[in-house]
Amino acid sequence: MKIQLTPPPRDLPTPPERTPEALRTLAEEAGERFADTTAEEVLAWAGEVFGDKLAVACSMAADTVLSHLASQVLPGVDVLFLETGYHFPETHATRDALQQKLPITLIEVTPKQTVAEQDAEYGEKLHDRDPALCCQLRKVEPLNATLAGYQAWVTGVRREDNALRANAKLVEWDETHHMVKLNPIAGWTFDEVITYAEDNLVPINPLLADGYPSIGCAPCTRRVAPGEDPRAGRWAGLAKTECGIHL
Repeated sequence: MKIQLTPPPRDLPTPPERTPEALRTLAEEAGERFADTTAEEVLAWAGEVFGDKLAVACSMAADTVLSHLASQVLPGVDVLFLETGYHFPETHATRDALQQKLPITLIEVTPKQTVAEQDAEYGEKLHDRDPALCCQLRKVEPLNATLAGYQAWVTGVRREDNALRANAKLVEWDETHHMVKLNPIAGWTFDEVITYAEDNLVPINPLLADGYPSIGCAPCTRRVAPGEDPRAGRWAGLAKTECGIHL
């Protein structure tokens, strides 16, 4: 389910309908063309090519910089926020600050079931017993349904996050969703992201400065000790390292 939280500041251009084959070709050509370029250049191209069929996925952590970058070239761009029902209060506060600060269309993407309805069907604290299923129900399925209305999406994937993301391109074909996937800050370090946010007064999640370099749902996220992998606080103690969105 999509809930539009803010009206679009202006009408956005609508691109022509494109088949999956055409989108794949665009992705492959752009992947070569933008193999070594800036986030701004990639997003400027994406804004021209995809218009209102471009969406930015934002977890309201450090990836809020994506919303700022995209809104500079495409004011009113759709920013998708997955409302899982389990977020930290700081995450909600960051969402509120971002929609007040930037010319974006914030869209809240919600699961089919509320937390209470999920508890009634699967039992309480599914995230403790079967975190993969919980992520599937509250993140993967709602996002998949929403992305079906777009031709391209922008993510905060960065190569330094983990080994699975080490080879991420700035533009690539998303086989799972059959659309173009943009990772404009793939080559950025965490420090570069924070510096950009500070220089441009972009709201970021305050938990980032409180021992949470990677922020997910509150029940499945803990602080990271000095020297630990930045994502060690996600699903700590389990083999799980990804929610399934980027697999």
